Amino acid sequence: MSCKAFKNLLTPLEVGGQTYQYYDLTKLDQEKYRKLPFSIRILLESAIRSCDGFQVKEKDVDIILNWEHNQSESIEIPFNPSRVILQDLTGVPAVVDFAAMRDAFQRLGGDPDKVNPLCPTDLVIDHSVQVDYSRTADSLHRNQDIEFQRNRERFQFLKWGSKALRNMTTVPPGSGICHQVNLEYLARVVFKSEGLLFPDSLVGADSHTTMINGLGIVGWGVGGIEAEAVMLGQSISMVLPQVVGYKLVGKLPPLATSTDLVLTITKHLRQVGVVGKFVEFFGPGVDELSIADRATIANMCPEYGATIGFFPVDNKALAYLEQTGRGEEHIKYISSYLKAVKLFRDYQDASEDPIFSEVYELNLASITASTSGPKRPQDRVAVTDMKNDFLQCLSNKAGFKGFGISNEALDDKSSFVFDGQEYVLGHGSVVISAITSCTNTSNPSVMLGAGLLAKKAVERGLNVAPYIKTSMSPGSGVVTYYLKESGVAQYLEKLGFDIVGYGCMTCIGNSGPLPDPVVEAIERKNLVVASVLSGNRNFEGRVHPNTRANYLASPLLVVAYALAGTVVIDFDSSPLGKDQSGNNVYLRDIWPSRDEIQDIEQRYVIPAMFKEVYSKVTQGNERWNNLEVSESISYQWDPDSTYIKCPPFFDNMTIDLPPIKPITNARALLYLGDSVTTDHISPAGSIARNSPTAKYLMERGVEPRDFNSYGSRRGNDAVMVRATFANIRLVNKLVSKPGPKTIHVPTREELFVFDAAERYKQEGTSLIIIAGKDYGSGSSRDWAAKGPLLQGIRAVIAESYERIHRSNLIGMGVMPLQFMPGQSGPSLGLTGHEVFTIEMPEPLATRQKTKVRVQGNDQTKEFDVLIRFDTEVELQYYLNGGILQFMLRRLLKES
Repeated sequence: MSCKAFKNLLTPLEVGGQTYQYYDLTKLDQEKYRKLPFSIRILLESAIRSCDGFQVKEKDVDIILNWEHNQSESIEIPFNPSRVILQDLTGVPAVVDFAAMRDAFQRLGGDPDKVNPLCPTDLVIDHSVQVDYSRTADSLHRNQDIEFQRNRERFQFLKWGSKALRNMTTVPPGSGICHQVNLEYLARVVFKSEGLLFPDSLVGADSHTTMINGLGIVGWGVGGIEAEAVMLGQSISMVLPQVVGYKLVGKLPPLATSTDLVLTITKHLRQVGVVGKFVEFFGPGVDELSIADRATIANMCPEYGATIGFFPVDNKALAYLEQTGRGEEHIKYISSYLKAVKLFRDYQDASEDPIFSEVYELNLASITASTSGPKRPQDRVAVTDMKNDFLQCLSNKAGFKGFGISNEALDDKSSFVFDGQEYVLGHGSVVISAITSCTNTSNPSVMLGAGLLAKKAVERGLNVAPYIKTSMSPGSGVVTYYLKESGVAQYLEKLGFDIVGYGCMTCIGNSGPLPDPVVEAIERKNLVVASVLSGNRNFEGRVHPNTRANYLASPLLVVAYALAGTVVIDFDSSPLGKDQSGNNVYLRDIWPSRDEIQDIEQRYVIPAMFKEVYSKVTQGNERWNNLEVSESISYQWDPDSTYIKCPPFFDNMTIDLPPIKPITNARALLYLGDSVTTDHISPAGSIARNSPTAKYLMERGVEPRDFNSYGSRRGNDAVMVRATFANIRLVNKLVSKPGPKTIHVPTREELFVFDAAERYKQEGTSLIIIAGKDYGSGSSRDWAAKGPLLQGIRAVIAESYERIHRSNLIGMGVMPLQFMPGQSGPSLGLTGHEVFTIEMPEPLATRQKTKVRVQGNDQTKEFDVLIRFDTEVELQYYLNGGILQFMLRRLLKES
């Protein structure tokens, strides 16, 4: 119920004979409202509509309305998203937590049926399918069969959740990638509830939720546990953000793609520094971009570090809604409402430009063909520089742009036999080439462009070496539809790019195994071989354990590098191969023109395709529909399950708040550097056979072939605590080489991280982590916070944090501490072998300083740190032992 103060803003709106109501924000203060960035206007509307005098107060509305003055003051505001979106890797632990909360709620005297999502929630199953088979016509069918064999128990659990939990829709496996399904089908743009119109907005338990910003919808990724709080009707607490205006002018050159554009923007904004800020795009250049282009740019928002990358709704957005089969009535009230409330814009009209915190400009005409790599999305490389850049990386000191290969090993080659024929690998050889990820498969122009390039390549007699693992995993069935209808699918298949599944696949590390002869050849000479993928992330160890160089590229360049077989090529001077007449064929000879691509897109990407595909999207397939599940409102836990297990988070929970215990005589479990990602903390890929997780599974009768991935077992805390810090590329200063090992300091014994944590736990020793800048960057994985908690980690001391991960740490009751400006572990002379005591101020408050006392080498020293509770709500979560405990106590109080 809204505050009475804003009832006067309710205004009728007649559309097509129907009368609706909406909050007319322009009545507040026209001049102030006109200056607000469009993204801030949506936060303002949410505050007015959600104002109840408790979670959202009148002063919050005033703070947002006065954004121009308040934007730099780090003021806390609430935000109530209209809905939540989940994928299965984050969705399974969310549903596990809901099931466990029902049990705890009942134990504490409540009715378990009251524990349900209060906010509309969509769960799309897209993270489980893996590229086990590729380059054959039946790859899709075989991969989906294996997906169900591996994940049957998880899928049964999710199907139970879809039946037992109210207000939650589940999109079954095989339907597509959640962000693309969101863009093409789930997105409302404007909600209609009991006659009230208001903007669509959301949070998602996946960092690339921002893709929906391309359609004019405010939304971003949050931690899985924070998403659960929103599902339970809580507002998000956030700091009123600064808004960076990013002005686009000019037109893209004929050979440039939206992928090249987003890689350029990512590098630029990483250099500028936009972490914790909104980015809002404006300027006449936006008019030159399709909604799919804008969605590509918005998708990679986590890679450039902003909270959102927002494109306000315009006529192109309405045309996209029509193209994707949205109803005429829906589009009419979207248009009428957004225009009435001044949330609809004309990018050619500079008079509509709001005030921004700061402004940067990019001329689209400057964009050139690009890749990013070999280890980070922000490290853009012009294709013309690719050969020299890679060769330089080989000999550079090991780091983000270096592999540390000795001079005598630079020319190493390794031969192998595959399918009866001998091949040779060298540094830079391409072994994985994947058209994957919603980042690009949502964009018909680059997908059809790749198809046309493949067609011309096949017609000129070019082919891809059979040992290269090629694959295509579209983000929705619509892609398959238009590739087949346009006639280009067959040419992609001839080059090995058969459809292998509808899911994230290679982009998230579900790339499947490489052929044994290829792996043996790589390892024999310690070669730096490459993957090229149309994804959004290429962190070390993410794509495949054997591909140390990983490059992000457009689908067209994915095909091009597959044809070349190496990234050590200058496309201008070196041919891809020879045609049937023995003539050299260069990339420029087969690259399709923009006119060719646009012509085929206009003819074959039509509303009927979207309507047909999405009319059946929630019906499931035969495999899904045959799953039998319990009708019970409480989940019946199987004690022998290695997939689904009741977590221990609520085991000792009481109705009263727990006492806050000091952190005394703690040890550093890990001493980490900069840019430690959630992939390093909680990997989603394959389970190493010599790991603590493998030992746990084999002790329970699970054969290595059935290990599945870490991501697929996120519903089992015993697996996930062992998976924590199990990344093979983890660089820990306490040990001499990368890997999932650390030192048990008292004995100086080198152990797996989990085994060391268990040893400390048996000794009653609290643990901390020391880290550098951007700790926790990457995907919004709740287990990257849950796992450390269960390993006994009480606090992290870092130079800076990525936004989502800091929120997740607090949500699990782990204290995020930050070195003071200019200080770091190395600058303070820390070795990681010391004993740490962290003072606990009384009472705890937001953004307090506290002291850390360090004892080592018969010396004691102290330094200050900042406690990163940025809002009062975050502090309350911590005092409750975590966000879920906070919510349970609140529900018990209300009932």
